[in-house]
Amino acid sequence: MQKPIPAVTADTREFWDACARGELRYQVCRNCARVQFYPRGHCTACQAVELEWRRSAGLGAVYSHTTVYRAPTPVFKADVPYVIALVDLNEGFRMMVNIRGCEPAAVAIGSRMRIVFRPGEGGVALPQGELV
Repeated sequence: MQKPIPAVTADTREFWDACARGELRYQVCRNCARVQFYPRGHCTACQAVELEWRRSAGLGAVYSHTTVYRAPTPVFKADVPYVIALVDLNEGFRMMVNIRGCEPAAVAIGSRMRIVFRPGEGGVALPQGELV
């Protein structure tokens, strides 16, 4: 059994291709300047379809987090415990990532972190958080 892999669609292909290059990308509406993440085919504020892709510096702060001690399925058993966090990126969007490379107790609300990329199932590069 393999871990699930993200579905690449026409709306998300630019994001996943950038992840493969080690870049975090997000969208900005050319009509109303709203920043949005996760990728979509239209602006969630004004419904315009004129969206611009920008590169994020990948730096932010933990907004909220939880530590998983019980694997949701057997395929995640070797990963526990692990931290899942909502992270506010400096560019103005929030995303969910796993925080890697530290003890779960080291993660706190407000902890500064950066996005790094790790190979996932099926060769997909997954954005992950790392404390700085």
